[in-house]
Amino acid sequence: MIPVTKPFLPDRKKLDAYIDGIYEREWLTNNGPLAQELTRRLESYLGVENLLLVANGTLALQIAYRVLGLHETASGEPAEAITTPFTFVATPSSLGWDGIQPVFADIDAQTWCLDPEAIAAKISPRTTGIVPVHVYGNACDVEAIDQIAEQHDLKVVYDAAHAFGVNYKGESLLKWGDAATLSFHATKVFHTIEGGAIIFKRKEDLEKAKALINFGITGPDSITALGINAKMNEFQAAMGLCVLDEMDTNLGQRGKVWQRYHEAFAGTATLQQRAPQLTNNFAYFPVVAEQLDDASQLFESLKAEGVMARRYFYPSLDGLEFLNNEASCFNAQKIARQVLCLPVYYSMSEADVEHVIAAFENGVKNARSS
Repeated sequence: MIPVTKPFLPDRKKLDAYIDGIYEREWLTNNGPLAQELTRRLESYLGVENLLLVANGTLALQIAYRVLGLHETASGEPAEAITTPFTFVATPSSLGWDGIQPVFADIDAQTWCLDPEAIAAKISPRTTGIVPVHVYGNACDVEAIDQIAEQHDLKVVYDAAHAFGVNYKGESLLKWGDAATLSFHATKVFHTIEGGAIIFKRKEDLEKAKALINFGITGPDSITALGINAKMNEFQAAMGLCVLDEMDTNLGQRGKVWQRYHEAFAGTATLQQRAPQLTNNFAYFPVVAEQLDDASQLFESLKAEGVMARRYFYPSLDGLEFLNNEASCFNAQKIARQVLCLPVYYSMSEADVEHVIAAFENGVKNARSS
């Protein structure tokens, strides 16, 4: 099978050298020297400040909610946050896990990111924040969302798990919002095997978060807040440093795959409308076959041809009963039924790319004729 993705594995000798250093220092976690180095290098690479490494991307969201107070309302009523149903389940489930009711607003039919008008319609006295997602690395309408948040005194936490290294209008997309979170899971363009990060707008929020990820401990004999363990360890940081060394090579190869797909499908299928003045990290290639209301048959056809596409993100999360949400988001449900993400990874051969293109085209023909 041609998988939808493969983890990028960096030079083994470099990784071994970092691990040798860990063994020599016997410092495995608790903000070790490799975690400190990775923090500095990521801030430089991404062009951001106030970056905090954490153990995974879900914890990144939860720490950001807690630091920014999304779990609290002035009236004491249960809090709500507006988010998208067209995302990985961790986005709304992390809200629910923290006692914040996710309220789903619909997505824009072309960009597949949260529609600002739909956000505005969902705001209530219990709304404490907005959690938009830069879906497939595409920028949300950050200006409009910023204006809505300012008007209603709401915090904004961007789930930027797909947007590592993406720039918008010449600056990091991660600078928007009160915080932006990243996932460094093994399947991401940049990874630390498991891991994540939070980029805060304000330094005081970063300092508060540093205590929260270490059980609320602020000194040898000082515990000042309700905290949790969300620290990144030195072995994760070592992998991240090695992967970061080879990002240009990784992205260059992924870009070739992405561009070939775009050349093949731009005139025959529906592609995501990306924001202007936005760079591309080639993390995903989502595609909608025109005239197919449901991608399930096409998915099975690709699988029979040895291509493992993924239905990112199906089902639309507004249909999950355990999230207790009554919203029905037409655009999200439609795109979720139709979209497939095609294989993209560093080591993908030209022959495999051409096989995927042919299998997709044949699958579409067969689905239309059945």
